[in-house]
Amino acid sequence: MTPSLLSCLAVLATATVVAAGLTGWIGAWLRRKAILDHPNERSSHSVPTPRGGGWGIMLTLLPGWALVALLGPGAGAADVGFGVGFGVGSGAWMILAGVVVLMAVSWIDDRRTLPPAPRFLSQIAVVAVGVAALPADGLVFQGLLPLWADRLVAAIGWLWFVNLFNFMDGIDGLAGSEAATIGGAVALIGALAGLDPAFGLYGLVAAGGALGFLVWNWHPARLFMGDVGSVPLGYALGWLLLSLAASGHWAAALLIPAYFLADATLTLLRRLAEGKKIWQAHREHFYQKATQRGRNHAQVVRLVLALNAALVALAALSLWLPMGWSLLLPGAGAVALLLATLARPVRGIA
Repeated sequence: MTPSLLSCLAVLATATVVAAGLTGWIGAWLRRKAILDHPNERSSHSVPTPRGGGWGIMLTLLPGWALVALLGPGAGAADVGFGVGFGVGSGAWMILAGVVVLMAVSWIDDRRTLPPAPRFLSQIAVVAVGVAALPADGLVFQGLLPLWADRLVAAIGWLWFVNLFNFMDGIDGLAGSEAATIGGAVALIGALAGLDPAFGLYGLVAAGGALGFLVWNWHPARLFMGDVGSVPLGYALGWLLLSLAASGHWAAALLIPAYFLADATLTLLRRLAEGKKIWQAHREHFYQKATQRGRNHAQVVRLVLALNAALVALAALSLWLPMGWSLLLPGAGAVALLLATLARPVRGIA
């Protein structure tokens, strides 16, 4: 049974309210425990701020997704696909298990700063399990690659997305806005493309969790997401995007997160070319440089949201064009225009 528009709005609203309440409560607890992110030379904030607010998103997403898997459309089937074999059944539970693992490791990292090895190994493990859980007929690259190569490239891309989402959580409101965009966009594209209705519900829960978090994280932020939010959230959203690609809509799956993909990847390549240690924290992303050149956090995020709206529109249009992949070119042009705008100094903006 396909959920009505009213029921979809109810899911989004409920997730938003729950996440906002949880995030507010967690923020107060973090302050009492003095779990704070203190400013340093790599920070984009100037006062000590609670770190770990991502708990509010994840404690909304985990039970929300579990309820969809148990009670949502198609939940009674052993393996109901998102168009081409992406299962709502056992696959969703394996993804949720991976989310829990990443939350545990990331929370330890938020508190004690783990070395890169255990963090990266945990990410490799959960991505490997997630990729192994994909049904054999759900080819992410639509048969352009043999199964083993399809899975390998998907795993590398997924692992990169987990890390880039963490890298892009550097100013107020940015990661939360991107999560809300991706969740809402995959729900919209899933509905327009006639995919499994449960797919859209997963997206709406993620979007609502992010919107509730933004109540507290919009500039000036009263708390930060922390790795406990950004790392598992990147993993969960990566699964949704892979699901969309495997359903045949790979152009939409690339267009929706195109800004995050471009900013993080180009910054990494630039740092590699300069011989810098790419695993070290820095303030060299386009969005970070924009705040150093005259724009405040909210202004940068609004520009990204405007771009995201255009990218989502292109993703929706790609469903109906015979060569939907051709819209990747205007999408890339729009991203390039924003990156150029962010790189340009601004005068007279506080």
